Amino acid sequence: MSSNPKLEVVPSDDAPMTITKPDEFNLDKFKSTRAATMANVETLLSGLPHHKISDAKDFVRLHANERAYWSDELCFVNVPTKGAKKDVMHLIVETLAMQYLESAVIKRFRLALATKPNDKFFLCHVPTQNLDNLWNETNIAGCELAKTLWTQVTSRGDEGVEGYKTTFAREQNAFPDPQWPTQSLVELIAKTFEGRMIDRADHPGLLRLVGAKPVIS
Repeated sequence: MSSNPKLEVVPSDDAPMTITKPDEFNLDKFKSTRAATMANVETLLSGLPHHKISDAKDFVRLHANERAYWSDELCFVNVPTKGAKKDVMHLIVETLAMQYLESAVIKRFRLALATKPNDKFFLCHVPTQNLDNLWNETNIAGCELAKTLWTQVTSRGDEGVEGYKTTFAREQNAFPDPQWPTQSLVELIAKTFEGRMIDRADHPGLLRLVGAKPVIS
């Protein structure tokens, strides 16, 4: 047996420690990459513009499901409204309209869900009265064609000719097919005419039309 003691190397407490350098801060790992809305969730439409097909001044499609997205004939009146540049159209209950207003003041037509290219939706006024009138006859003909074709309807009044001219997009696939909303027509009309539905004799809109003071409760 050797008498020489074994030597062990004991690390000194004073020896420098090896420090691992932290990774450089990278903000990318916190980046948001997903949309806030869930996939396949429809954005509900609020009030829509409403006007004749010729007032679109563009190619138009009307919803092909006439039963679901074309209304029955409805009653409307234009009400002079403070602060508005022109009279504001209101829905009105027919019995009230006939009881208090002259027939010439009452407007009657259908509303159909329509769109310009790229889902610019509006409610289209579709004639229901005096269909033997050339203006109304050519208007409704254009509306019918727009159920399946991108259609533009323009007035011929500037040419000194009565009626509307109907033209079609040169290439029907120039615009994507409409992505129609799933909201019902009733809901869309209610949103569009919210606050503008005359359903009682003391409604401010009707009082304005008959020249009566508003009711102060």
